[in-house]
Amino acid sequence: MAVKPSRAEKKILYDKKLCALLSQYSQVLIVHADNVGSKQLQSIRSGLRGDSVVLMGKNTMMKRTIKIHAEATENEAVMNILPLLVGNVGLIFTKGDLKEVREVVGKYKVGAPARVGLVAPIDVVVPPGNTGLDPSQTSFFQVLNIPTKINKGTVEIITPVELIKKGDKVGSSEAALLSKLGIRPFSYGLVVLSVYDSGSVFSPEVLDLTEDDLVEKFALGVSMVTSLSLAVSYPTLAAAPHMFINGYKNALGVAVATEYSFPQAEQVKEFLKDPSKFAVAAAPVAAADSGVSPDAAAKVEEKKEEVEEESDDDMALNLFD
Repeated sequence: MAVKPSRAEKKILYDKKLCALLSQYSQVLIVHADNVGSKQLQSIRSGLRGDSVVLMGKNTMMKRTIKIHAEATENEAVMNILPLLVGNVGLIFTKGDLKEVREVVGKYKVGAPARVGLVAPIDVVVPPGNTGLDPSQTSFFQVLNIPTKINKGTVEIITPVELIKKGDKVGSSEAALLSKLGIRPFSYGLVVLSVYDSGSVFSPEVLDLTEDDLVEKFALGVSMVTSLSLAVSYPTLAAAPHMFINGYKNALGVAVATEYSFPQAEQVKEFLKDPSKFAVAAAPVAAADSGVSPDAAAKVEEKKEEVEEESDDDMALNLFD
């Protein structure tokens, strides 16, 4: 018969296991484990088997072991895990993709009834419809202010009823009603609270960010840097193109208003002297935008002028008649 290890021996084995995991893995998910049973936890371990290890334990033991490991290895980064060990939590050590591991953990949720005194994690709404209960149960619904009617010898709920709000404790009447209706409103599983990765700690929402989100946030940051640089006239790489353009505009304005000139300003001055050149320059651009070749555009203009001349001649003849 195998001899069971003593309590002191179990602590030593636990310390060795946790220290080995801290040395082997650089990524840790801190998970909340309220209302998670041993069978459910075993299913999660089976689902993660391969590159992830689930470790549960008392917070005091985990904190003590982490401190000892940090001192022994001079790895102060693991000390960032200590503030996260609050409440009924566990650790998932992994070498895989953090987002995929979290998704696997989220799959193993089990439905649970609303027990008396339990804090509701979500709003509970009783849907309308036939309850299958006999008319003698009508008074029970009246106590909870649930509108009902008798339909074909059974009680029917008329409208949806918000029975319990998130954060409220489940009362005896609410628990009894949900039990009668066979509703299991809550589901429980390991919930990722924080993520530790090579010394950095961040919220699990970061795992939902896509490349498009990162590009958008980066572009927003560049835009803010550019705006600030332009506002205080401090040159930065992001603001440099705008500063050059603004400088060119200022120099061009001075050249137009004075006799001073430079090659880039000569064309603008010519346009200002003879505004008709704007139309000549704009015609090829319009043709290019419309997909018509310059030659075809020129022929269209000639034909248009001929039609206008014929129209003028016809108008003159009509006046003489």
